[in-house]
Amino acid sequence: MARSATARVATHEVAAAKESFAALLEESLGFAQGLEGSVLSGTVVGIDGEFALIDVGLKSEGRVALREFGGPAGKAEIKIGDVVEVFLERMEDKNGEAMLSREKAKREEAWTALEKQFKDNQRVTGVIFGRVKGGFTVDLSGAVAFLPGSQVDIRPVRDVGPLMGTPQPFQILKMDRARGNIVVSRRAVLEESRAEARSELVANLKEGQVLQGVVKNITDYGAFVDLGGVDGLLHVTDIAWRRINHPSEALHIGQNVNVQVVRFNPETQRISLGMKQLEADPWEGVAAKYPVGAKLKGRVTNITDYGAFVELEPGIEGLVHVSEMSWTKKNVHPGKIVSTSQEVEVMVLDVDPTKRRISLGLKQCMDNPWSSFIDKHPAGSELEGEIKNITEFGLFVGLPGEIDGMVHLSDLDWDRPGEEAVQDYKKGQMVKVKLLDVDIEKERISLGIKQLKKDNYAETAGTLKKGDVVTCTVTAVTDGGLEVTVGDGISGFIKKIDIARERGEQRPDRFAVGEKVDAKVTQNDAKTRKLTLSIKAREMEEDKQAMAEFGSSDSGASLGDILGAALNKAKKTKKGDDE
Repeated sequence: MARSATARVATHEVAAAKESFAALLEESLGFAQGLEGSVLSGTVVGIDGEFALIDVGLKSEGRVALREFGGPAGKAEIKIGDVVEVFLERMEDKNGEAMLSREKAKREEAWTALEKQFKDNQRVTGVIFGRVKGGFTVDLSGAVAFLPGSQVDIRPVRDVGPLMGTPQPFQILKMDRARGNIVVSRRAVLEESRAEARSELVANLKEGQVLQGVVKNITDYGAFVDLGGVDGLLHVTDIAWRRINHPSEALHIGQNVNVQVVRFNPETQRISLGMKQLEADPWEGVAAKYPVGAKLKGRVTNITDYGAFVELEPGIEGLVHVSEMSWTKKNVHPGKIVSTSQEVEVMVLDVDPTKRRISLGLKQCMDNPWSSFIDKHPAGSELEGEIKNITEFGLFVGLPGEIDGMVHLSDLDWDRPGEEAVQDYKKGQMVKVKLLDVDIEKERISLGIKQLKKDNYAETAGTLKKGDVVTCTVTAVTDGGLEVTVGDGISGFIKKIDIARERGEQRPDRFAVGEKVDAKVTQNDAKTRKLTLSIKAREMEEDKQAMAEFGSSDSGASLGDILGAALNKAKKTKKGDDE
């Protein structure tokens, strides 16, 4: 019975021991399983090919690929005995070894530090090591973040190569540990630094200050230069002393340039810059260098509607006005006389250093065709030329030397009005003309066509004076009187009231075309080249003469006797003249 009690005690002790061992084993396994998913310190106990054997205090070592100990830049050195942090993924794999990861250990460490920096809005340091769709990958001390392409720099970057593999400051924009998502920005850091630099630069900015900048953008009117946090405008006229049609002729984006602050407005913070101000002004002493009358050679740089600009030296240009380009070609676009980049000879006409203007002449370096023309063709010469143009005031006729002369309407015909005579001419017709006058300064040549013929009026009517009695031929009968001609076709007119002394006889229809009558000249108008005549005045003059010759107060003769005697004498005198 005692044996039986002893056996029961022994059995009970064995059972208790088993339960205690099971509890200890379960506690040990539970502790070990609690280590899964955490970071442990381990010792490198061996290196086997591409793997490192690491003892983390478990029943078996774990293998970690050597590449996990290197960063994005390359493989890191590791040796036996080194203590490293690793991440325990599982207690053992199918081979009975602990599953360890160095990368996940670094990621966990990095995430913890990054979360604190993100919460405190602190900058982080990372390395761009890869390119993905829409941006780049950045290593943040083990944690991989995404850098969008728009967040690389303040302005678009064409080549990111120089930035890759180099530690850069970043700002964390978004973090999601559950999804393992981190978005960073390098642009935010640059903008913050730029704002600080801008404030410092603007505070110390002064007109005349020389700065170094980078060409940021180019427009038609100039270039924007980044001065390190603040932009300034470099106008196209301030790039160089010489003419620049477009800023791209002298600058390109990304170019480093030295500029001077020309104007600065603290209120609007607008900065005007200049490059040419750093060079010597070529306009100093320009009056002595280019005296009036000097002949020089230059290059045509620009052509406009009103003339052409000629560069005499870099930074010095003069204008050849269209009126100074050719002696003969008038109203022609300058582009038809010269071309861009053409080398020409010019004469200095005027220099204004204050306004930075030089007036040049192109035609002054050529023979003046007007002077040559007058030497070969003195006034009074007869020429022949083609009618180039017909205007409201005359004809333009082409003359030798590619110059034109003008025949005024008043010089077309002696007897007809110019408006009527011009109808006889057409453009392109060859005509003979007489040279009347040449004005070299005004470049005008006066011609005449009527001067080639005899002036009947000057020869005949020019000798007549008021009171002369002439014989007229009726050419037309009108209600107002008679149109007549005197001598070789001199026009005249007898008014109705001047046809006869008696009112009843003052009828134009008493006369016929072709009939000859004697009349007295009452007016000789040289402007209209017409005579005004009167039969009535002639008759009254004859009556007066008869009274004076044949009658007196005491003769007792009647008026009829006196007039009869006067008329008989007049008839005899006329008969003798006719014979």
